[in-house]
Amino acid sequence: MKLVVGLGNPGKEYAATRHNIGFRVVGRLSERSGIRLQTPKFDSLFGRGSFAGEDVGLLCPQTYMNLSGKAVAAALRLLPVADPAQDLIVISDDVDLELGQIRIKESGGAGGQKGLADIIARIGRKDFPRLRFGIGRSAQMNTSDYVLQKFSRVEEEQLASRIDDAVDALELVIRGEIAAAMTRYNAAERNPKAKV
Repeated sequence: MKLVVGLGNPGKEYAATRHNIGFRVVGRLSERSGIRLQTPKFDSLFGRGSFAGEDVGLLCPQTYMNLSGKAVAAALRLLPVADPAQDLIVISDDVDLELGQIRIKESGGAGGQKGLADIIARIGRKDFPRLRFGIGRSAQMNTSDYVLQKFSRVEEEQLASRIDDAVDALELVIRGEIAAAMTRYNAAERNPKAKV
């Protein structure tokens, strides 16, 4: 099966923050696929169903960002995920990308993202696909405070179509067409720049 993991923090106070964009992308995928994210399992909200011709699990860890790997490792132990290098897909925020930019990679380091870092440490590998979603960076605020800020009204208006693009990209990755997804969605001209 394919396991799609969105990173974020649990609780209403974090729901609309920049750090929770991974949850929002998986939430939109849940809506599109009809896979409901309601089952408390693996210290996460979990749902399983069929999408893009594949058996798909959706996972939103409820461990807080820095311990995301605990949930992912538990899910990988108990779910029929054959090979994380092909079948695990993680969605996270990225302060080094402009708002709404999408970057898909087949493997790599954490790039300072603590949720990704914990996943890599706990599963002992970094060769799994990930989709990074740009949230921009503030020159006036330190990063740890900035990622816990909510998006502005103007930013929210820009986000809807970009979240849909991220789900389109995920559909390609789930189908095994990661090269096509990278070609289509990593292109700079598809990623509108927005000043934060």
